[in-house]
Amino acid sequence: MDYVSALLPPVVMAALFIGVIRVIVKTQGGANKAKEDAAVDAALARAESTRQAPAHPEA
Repeated sequence: MDYVSALLPPVVMAALFIGVIRVIVKTQGGANKAKEDAAVDAALARAESTRQAPAHPEA
């Protein structure tokens, strides 16, 4: 029975890991995908415009 107690924790962790991965994959996309993509695009556009703006405009 020592082999059962030695194998149980890795098997349980593997099962939980597979469950988490399945939840992550299933929640990708769906009804809110367009809204999430738009929010990410807006944040990237703000970051890009801030990065490209001159630190001190020349007069």
